[in-house]
Amino acid sequence: MDDKYKCNREENQLEGRYANYFQIAHNAFEFLFDFAQAYDQDTVAAERKPPHTRIVTSPVYAKTLLLTLQAAINQYEKTFGFISYNDEQRAGSDGDENGS
Repeated sequence: MDDKYKCNREENQLEGRYANYFQIAHNAFEFLFDFAQAYDQDTVAAERKPPHTRIVTSPVYAKTLLLTLQAAINQYEKTFGFISYNDEQRAGSDGDENGS
């Protein structure tokens, strides 16, 4: 990571939160990324739990996130091997493309 992205931990403590359930919505002006933690396989129950983190960003930065994440996954798979997932794991994400 570039030095410009490093921060002094005493000045800016970042809190790591685990997420295994995601929802994405959008409108003409912004994308909303919700991150939550589901403890059961029932996605309906997970949808009733509020997200612990919501990121709101512009379409340009949403696409930047997509490209950055794809590059990171490509590098991960080169190093550690292909990431496989099944339909149950995919149920932990809600690829809502309608912007609900």
